[in-house]
Amino acid sequence: MTDKNIQLSIGSMSCAGCVASVERALNAVPGVESAVVNFAEHTAEVSGNVAAQALIDAVIAAGYEAAELSGTEEESEEKEAAEFAYYRSLLKKASVAGVVGASLFGMMLLSVMPSLDGGGRIFWAMVAAVSLFVLVYSGGRFFTGAWKAFKGHNANMDTLIALGTGTAWLFSTLILIWPGMVPAEARHLYFEAAVIIIALINLGAALEMRARGKTSEAIKRLIGLQVKTARVVRDGKEIDVPIEQVGLNETLRVRPGEKIAIDGVIIDGHSNIDESMISGEPLPVEKQVGDEVVGGTLNKSGTFLFSATRIGKDTALARIIEMVRQAQNSKPAIGRMVDKIAGVFVPVVLLLAVVTFLVWFNFGPEPKAAYVLLTTMTVLIIACPCALGLATPISIMVGVGKAAEYGVLIRNGEALQRAGQITTVVLDKTGTVTEGQPAVTNLIPAANWDEARLLSVAASIETGSEHPLAEAIVAAASERNFSLSSAEGFEAIAGHGVRAQIDGRAVLFGNRKLMDDHSIALSELPTEAARLAANGETPMYLAVDGAAAGIVAVADPIKADSKAAIARLHKIGIKVVMLTGDNAATAAAVANQVGIDEVIAEVLPADKSAKVAALQTSGEVVGMVGDGINDAPALARADVGFAIGTGTDVAIESADVTLMRGSLHGVADAIAISIATVRNIKQNLFGAFIYNSLGIPIAAGILFPLFGILLNPIVAGGAMAMSSLTVVTNANRLRLFKPEGAQS
Repeated sequence: MTDKNIQLSIGSMSCAGCVASVERALNAVPGVESAVVNFAEHTAEVSGNVAAQALIDAVIAAGYEAAELSGTEEESEEKEAAEFAYYRSLLKKASVAGVVGASLFGMMLLSVMPSLDGGGRIFWAMVAAVSLFVLVYSGGRFFTGAWKAFKGHNANMDTLIALGTGTAWLFSTLILIWPGMVPAEARHLYFEAAVIIIALINLGAALEMRARGKTSEAIKRLIGLQVKTARVVRDGKEIDVPIEQVGLNETLRVRPGEKIAIDGVIIDGHSNIDESMISGEPLPVEKQVGDEVVGGTLNKSGTFLFSATRIGKDTALARIIEMVRQAQNSKPAIGRMVDKIAGVFVPVVLLLAVVTFLVWFNFGPEPKAAYVLLTTMTVLIIACPCALGLATPISIMVGVGKAAEYGVLIRNGEALQRAGQITTVVLDKTGTVTEGQPAVTNLIPAANWDEARLLSVAASIETGSEHPLAEAIVAAASERNFSLSSAEGFEAIAGHGVRAQIDGRAVLFGNRKLMDDHSIALSELPTEAARLAANGETPMYLAVDGAAAGIVAVADPIKADSKAAIARLHKIGIKVVMLTGDNAATAAAVANQVGIDEVIAEVLPADKSAKVAALQTSGEVVGMVGDGINDAPALARADVGFAIGTGTDVAIESADVTLMRGSLHGVADAIAISIATVRNIKQNLFGAFIYNSLGIPIAAGILFPLFGILLNPIVAGGAMAMSSLTVVTNANRLRLFKPEGAQS
């Protein structure tokens, strides 16, 4: 058996405490080198010399469910369907508990509840039965989760929920059966509290699950880019075969408009290939014999033969798929603050309840049984986790809604919390800082020429061209409603430009080499061309009848608000880095115009993720902003990935945050909203605990020896309700928040 990576689907996890339990169980299996559990995906990635069944047995022994994942498309669809069914189930359970709880609560407010005497006991017995059904149907998972945590010597949110609701129901039922067991003033029933808590927690879990989104969608979309069949040349014949049957060094044919099946090297022909999937650059790349081509990229024009150099899992696209999968699993888990607190809080509450029981049993006045039950149950009731369970999700729900107002769609609460800790924002260039579409940016006519004639002639010759920049030039002429002439005798000169006859005149259009080859005197135009190139523009010379007519410059324009958005990031102390596959000169020109701090240019797709990881290793909390498939691994690797909404679907699915307006202002908005939300969550946790912290000692009877005061369970229930009201009210303050400098 050799070292390998095994992916498992993990079931029944409910919090960060469960993640720790599963990781401990997996790491304890002999042969395991590392085990990382992804709570968002409910998956585990294990590496080492170990059998999958041994890992599954260990997870099951720890009280959870497990199955091996093979990564097939069908499996992904099954998982998505199961998650949606679970989401619907949570909503249904929340609705059932909510209807019962709201009905009981409304009757209590209207003071129409019967007493515990006579016929009223029949009504309360029915309430007890209905609320028990709700606890089993809507809250059963909390009790089973608490039991699993107990067996694993842990305490989590399930423990708190089961403890609070179970105690409330049990206490109420005991009073119903035996009213005399407590003083008359303590005979309060908490059936409505138990079911309302279950309703709220289920609703929060459903909303959180929905916010997490379909994290596997990125992998599905990447897999969808892979070509299913390829046209290979065998024995002089061209035949279509499944991609799995293509071998190394086989010859393949690619026709115009087709996707390239696998990686290889051109051996015959030439073409322009759209490599934006890999490079992120919008301009098609001219390819000739000896040039490499990449599987999944699009052949724009021409037909060619190429020899396969990488197949299967070795292709660039396959490696990107694997990088995204690994990055998603290795993403640092956002610590669930509430679960960490619960891990300490629950044992402390249990210990205090036991101590309370023992003190009153040994030293309390008669009737001891009544006082023991009253104080012990009151300690547990005041520790009910209703507000604690709401503290984080309520703030996240409001924060996510506020972000949506500014065109920022946040996939999950963890991303919202993490965004406020970002110290470095890494930007892709094309489609992120720039528009992502080439356009004519400058027209410099020579003597006796004007801009209109210059652009008109250039567009006329480019109407028949396959040059990558031709579309931008023709589009510029169309916008000005120029009438174009037909080009006769059109000829593309590979690597130089084009030539043709237009209205009987000889026209050349291309680079400096084309002009030099035809001895065209350029005068001062090369100086202008150098200036344009320094600004990141591509200058092209036009010559008519052997004389220079001028320069047409094309570039990818910078977005109008990029500079202002980057200034906002600087204002809040964030370093801005550009990470691009473009050449260094163009990248530096763009960076200088918008005020970027550092430029890392000519970066291959596989290296983008590594560059982000290097920044993280140096202690930076990294936010990555991109819009292309080539950005997907880096988006997944970053602490928070921001996808430009106008970019590719796979970039959006790989990211934690989507900027629907295509503006970098959304990054600054998201960070500001994150900071406000995390601050609000901490306030909520304080509000959730202040009543418990003050009330538990009083509930235990600390004031009784001196003042004869015992905390009535009704007061405990009131404190519980007040803490929930405090949390909800405070969270709603976020609705009034507006990020400084926001553009909405």
